[in-house]
Amino acid sequence: MPSNDGVPGARSYRVLIIGGSYAGLSTALTLVDLSRDHLIGSPKALACEKFASDSWTRFQDIPGLRSSGINFIRGSVSSVDFAAKTAHIDETDTKAKRNESYDYLVVGSGLRRNFPTVPQSQVRADFIAEAKSHAEDIQNSREGVVVVGGGAVGVEMAAELKVLYPDQKITLIHSRNRLLSSEPLPDDFAERVESCLREVGVDTILGQRVVDTTAVNTEDGRRVWRLTLADGRELTTGLVLSAISRSIPTSTYLPSDALNEDGYVKIHPSLQLSGPIPNAESHYCVGDLAAWPGIKRCGGAMHMGHFAGHNLYEHLMAECAGSKPDVKNLNPFPNVIGLAVGKKAVSWTPDEGTRHGEELMTSLFGEDMGNSSEHIPRPLADCIES
Repeated sequence: MPSNDGVPGARSYRVLIIGGSYAGLSTALTLVDLSRDHLIGSPKALACEKFASDSWTRFQDIPGLRSSGINFIRGSVSSVDFAAKTAHIDETDTKAKRNESYDYLVVGSGLRRNFPTVPQSQVRADFIAEAKSHAEDIQNSREGVVVVGGGAVGVEMAAELKVLYPDQKITLIHSRNRLLSSEPLPDDFAERVESCLREVGVDTILGQRVVDTTAVNTEDGRRVWRLTLADGRELTTGLVLSAISRSIPTSTYLPSDALNEDGYVKIHPSLQLSGPIPNAESHYCVGDLAAWPGIKRCGGAMHMGHFAGHNLYEHLMAECAGSKPDVKNLNPFPNVIGLAVGKKAVSWTPDEGTRHGEELMTSLFGEDMGNSSEHIPRPLADCIES
């Protein structure tokens, strides 16, 4: 990134950001703003070809990223040498291996999630084809669709499918007696989510685990699925969508000293790495990959990116000027959440408790799941500001 004019000892710095989602982009945009003196709708995108086309945004189409100081590398990082400040990268397009040196590193590669929680395609054409095939599978399923897993992803997925295909039978199965059972949220929030699912026409089966899934052929040669529940009940469905896959940290390229026992990156409130590593003050972690308390959400990831960008900039300017950086420390995230459940949103914050309704849907997600640049959801973002 370019240095600021008029700063004694100013020079150009190389900042490498690993990961181009909410946290990584927030960090980059914050740095661009300061140096100039400035995957929410996945369930819907995978079920609707038109929305999929609209939701695939290229980096060069984001106005804030059109800067001569920003370069994009499409590839995967195989390892990072903290002492040498070098990242080893395998480029996707050329298959070449490159060593990328840096002055500061921001790690924001997030967690690995399976389909259909997130798309698996890496280029736009493949993504559109993936969404089209998935939508056709849903439409052609005569025996209905079963979503297994009643967490945030499963709830939004089931509701979105029912809105997009109102004549299709959609069933949500969850092993616990209440939805969103793994989240530290009150019962009245989960109950409101369940009632919104019923309103939109989703059938729910709670307190039952799927113990067996068997493919069988119908008399006309079609393949369907027979699900056996823990209480012995059997269901037949044309399509099973799993929303219970465990998210896996993408931190295998980092030295083990930087990670906790679960593979998350240990950080200080400044977002700098806290493990016993060389040049720890020059390394940051943001987003879902960071070992930080609270529900992992895109709003929190963007908030972390903003703080990391600010603190990184303060450190490099202090290095130039020989001054002390004005560092912002991140507070633990309060347990807040906002879900799109059909045409309504349901949210919970410590100050306002449970809220729901169509107006809240517009406030939180706009008309297109927050995809348009004109819509910036505020209510849940405000409550995490320090």
